[in-house]
Amino acid sequence: MAAQDVRSQLAAEVPGLLRYARTMVRDAHAAEDLVQDTLLRALQQAHTFQGDSALTTWLHRILHNLAVDRFRREQEDASDDIEHEVEAKWREDSYTVDAAIVVERAETREELQDALVRLPVIYRATVVLRDAEGLTMAEIAEIQDIGLPAAKQRLRRGRMMLVDALAQGRERRDALHGVPLHCWDARSKVSDYLDDELPAPDRVLVEHHLRGCPTCPPLYAGLVGTRAALGALRDADTVVPASLANRIQELLGRR
Repeated sequence: MAAQDVRSQLAAEVPGLLRYARTMVRDAHAAEDLVQDTLLRALQQAHTFQGDSALTTWLHRILHNLAVDRFRREQEDASDDIEHEVEAKWREDSYTVDAAIVVERAETREELQDALVRLPVIYRATVVLRDAEGLTMAEIAEIQDIGLPAAKQRLRRGRMMLVDALAQGRERRDALHGVPLHCWDARSKVSDYLDDELPAPDRVLVEHHLRGCPTCPPLYAGLVGTRAALGALRDADTVVPASLANRIQELLGRR
């Protein structure tokens, strides 16, 4: 793709980039700066874009790398403790959440965004790219420069972390009797189940588990509800502030 063609298509990508940036950083001005820096970097590197991936993927990768560099400078990064904590919590058969509370909070934009920014950046980015922006896992792996299995692991953990953040650690204990699969076995498959990527036999087992387990259905409902709420951001958040639009117009108008 010619550099001029890249330039001509950049304005149309701004709403999606801005939505992504707003979930990556708390400050609205910082999000706008990320978008502007992304477009500036894209203009500088337009001659290198060969069209091997979609322009959207290429631009999101630039923004992602800029955001990660920013968080590294500010020493915000995922730790092993956080990763192990969410895994350990969801492995416990007794762990669950109040789905009504989780979904209610997810549908409140301020609470959803507050929960998102409390996720470590690599998990936050993966969840937003998949569930808010609708990118494929292959595209997300390319953006983050990781393998597909690693991208799927980040998505699974990120979705779990988001539900936990929205629930604020609500727990209850119920006995399990006669339910196929241990809860962790079902929960480790539920992200692929949500994306309709499970083989038929595993899908049947997960469905049977969800019908009989007293603790997993609210977790699944929380995942479904937060995913839907993230998807709604795409339609609800399409307005580019005039201040940013003027900055973009000035940037694109440069020769």
